[in-house]
Amino acid sequence: MERFIYALLFAMLGTYVHAQNALSGTVTDPRGNTKLFGAEVYFPQLEKGTVTNENGSYELNNLPTGSYKIVISHIGFQTLSKSILITTGNNTYDAELASSAIEMEEIIVSTPFHKLQRENVMKVERADIKSLKTKGAVTLSDGITNVPGVESVSTGLGIGKPVIRGLSSNRVLVYTQGIRLENQQFGDEHGLGISDAGIESVEVIKGPASLLYGSDAMGGVLYLNPEKFAVANSTEGDLNLNYFSNTEGLNANAGFKTSGEKFKFILRGSTASHTDYHTGDDVTVTNSRFQEHDVKTGIAYQESNFKTELRYNYNYLKLGIPEEIGAQTNERAPLSPFQKIDNHIVSSKTNIFFGASSLETILGYTFNTRKEFEEGEEGAALDMDLATFNYNLLYHLPKWGNWETIVGAQGMHQTNTNFGEEVLIPDATTNDIGFLATSHLHFENNSDLQLGLRYDRRTLSGEENGISGEEGYIAPIDRDFNSVNAAIGYKLEPLKRLTARINLASGFRAPNLAELTSNGVHEGTNRYEIGNADLSNEQNLQTDISLEYKNEHVEFYVNGFYNAVNDYIFIQSNGQTIDGNTVFLYEQQDAKLYGGEIGLHIHPHPLDWLHIESSFEMVTGKLKDDSYLPLIPANALNNTLRTEFTKSNSWLENYYAFVTLKSVFKQDKVSGFELASDGYNLLSLGLGGKTLLFGYPIDIRVSANNILNTDYISHLSRLKTDGIANIGRNINLGISIPL
Repeated sequence: MERFIYALLFAMLGTYVHAQNALSGTVTDPRGNTKLFGAEVYFPQLEKGTVTNENGSYELNNLPTGSYKIVISHIGFQTLSKSILITTGNNTYDAELASSAIEMEEIIVSTPFHKLQRENVMKVERADIKSLKTKGAVTLSDGITNVPGVESVSTGLGIGKPVIRGLSSNRVLVYTQGIRLENQQFGDEHGLGISDAGIESVEVIKGPASLLYGSDAMGGVLYLNPEKFAVANSTEGDLNLNYFSNTEGLNANAGFKTSGEKFKFILRGSTASHTDYHTGDDVTVTNSRFQEHDVKTGIAYQESNFKTELRYNYNYLKLGIPEEIGAQTNERAPLSPFQKIDNHIVSSKTNIFFGASSLETILGYTFNTRKEFEEGEEGAALDMDLATFNYNLLYHLPKWGNWETIVGAQGMHQTNTNFGEEVLIPDATTNDIGFLATSHLHFENNSDLQLGLRYDRRTLSGEENGISGEEGYIAPIDRDFNSVNAAIGYKLEPLKRLTARINLASGFRAPNLAELTSNGVHEGTNRYEIGNADLSNEQNLQTDISLEYKNEHVEFYVNGFYNAVNDYIFIQSNGQTIDGNTVFLYEQQDAKLYGGEIGLHIHPHPLDWLHIESSFEMVTGKLKDDSYLPLIPANALNNTLRTEFTKSNSWLENYYAFVTLKSVFKQDKVSGFELASDGYNLLSLGLGGKTLLFGYPIDIRVSANNILNTDYISHLSRLKTDGIANIGRNINLGISIPL
């Protein structure tokens, strides 16, 4: 299949690489006809861009013929988004950007039509990793909790998995380098397994995304955008250093990228080491230490009507698994039990542009090795290899008036292999294939309609393990799962500056191997779990409604959702014990989740440097019998006072400062085997800016989280049952140096 795809692509390539088209122009401010220096000029579909020079001029070469959206942005001005026609030869486009106190908008990549947020029918949250780092995030899992509606199930500091509006694990899909990240995410103590180094931004789809991504996206998608290649004919490099006081944590990464007119190259390496963290009571949480090493690299080639890129990411994690408060040390080597995880991600993306239409092909391969070492064991007690091949073919049909349509096929081939004595899930093979069609229609009254339909089929074959009738026996399994899903959304502007959205979407999730086949003690949870081979698909239908208002002085939004899940899979005790471990069974029952987010951002003009931000998030989850779902985040209120100055003084420029109070409320709406959690308040602050050091412009940032050293336990902490608190005061010092 892969060879056939590449043969087809290169056969078509020979026909389309000859045109040499260029676009040039100037970007100005209409108030004084000022030439704008440093404005970003970018074609999202082509993934090609540049910046304006000191005269406000730009030039882009090797462009394909056809109509493509151009996005031009600059700090202090409203982002321009417009479709322009590229014809053979030299083309000209001059742009005027209207001034605006609203922050620059970015293209949303996780939705297929690559639009600005204000143009999107589906509301997608986006956050820059650079911005998350200014808030002192230790890990990527820690950083994403700053996005409203997103939390993390944590095991200490080094292990965390995303929770989107109360759903997690196999109900939330993670995408990186344009492919799905598969790393045994069913496990409670299995984290993301990817470093934030070399990740440019994160996008969050909060709701069913099965139309775009298939099974496991019924709760939403965490989409990680990799670092972009350098603009044509430029070379960049940087060094980033971080220190974290609580864990004596050291984090460093360095990157280099260079681009010619056609060839591009990028390389980034990072390393991190942390000792055990300290709680607010200054108790050291034994074996919460961890180490991480990460390498990301890529090459790309771009012609007029053709572009292709190949990326590779290797991530190594050595993680202690905290279980109790023991030895109070500052050692860095993990004690038993601990994990060793190797994650390899290879992806290729190829686009061919035919003028009125285009073809995108994304191929990916991930290889995840997970080893867990127990006390007194010489080798790995748990040793699993997970190999996954992904493919994604999307064809952008020629536009028909204001209609944009994409059809495609996606699939996955996955094998799981065991080598250790402990077997959580059997050796198994999973195959997915899905077909989709989605369309976007823009009306002249500033309203948009988007709809789509998809069919998926998953086959799952698991091998027998153990001896029938004995403890831990896993029977062979051979199951097929099918689902048809649809989505429809409408966006309109009933009043000037007011945007309303309504989306209705279905999603599904096939049960995972653990839910179907488990029969033994899960050491990470200290319970005996018994799977159910007769489980059926989870199927959900979610309604999202949002209102958003923006002007020069204030931004306000309110998002509400209702998510009805048929045949929700959950685990429940049957009251029995085996070898002292309580027995839990996997069952199904209809469920519902509902809630939303409210946000306010005040930036009074002409005090553009002042920002007052507030957000509130809530979610409730219940089974049909009116009992509560487990791992539902507590309601939370965030209030931030932030100042930003783009002007420079004698020693500092582009400087900022902020103070944040996060108030988490008591969570007593819990499942039958879950503990309630008390509320708490966390005060944080930070400041930073750019200055000159020995003639080099460097970015310096200082942040302090939980500055009052509050002793608290998060409701989503897996250490809650042992009474182990979360991290106390943590001061982060970060330095970024261009090379």
